Amino acid sequence: MAKKKKETKEIKKDSLKEVSKKENKKTSSKGKKKEKVSVFTKIANFFSGVKTEFKRVKWPSRKEMVKYSIATIIFIICCSLFFYLIDIIIAALHSLGK
Repeated sequence: MAKKKKETKEIKKDSLKEVSKKENKKTSSKGKKKEKVSVFTKIANFFSGVKTEFKRVKWPSRKEMVKYSIATIIFIICCSLFFYLIDIIIAALHSLGK
């Protein structure tokens, strides 16, 4: 449990560092002309950001994945039965009205 708290604190610290870096770039570039950035540089920056975000993701374990999948399937079945029963009741009421 302490390990998770430590990881969370490290992630928050990393996020704050990145935000402060971005703010420094914004404030320092206000007086300068905007430099044109090539498309390839933008794409490289995008994928670099994606890679950074993937490192922050807490991936579920196999056990958790099975548990969530079963819960989802049960929820879908329950909703399907509910709407099926509502449909049958409305059809029966409609046929009584004729």
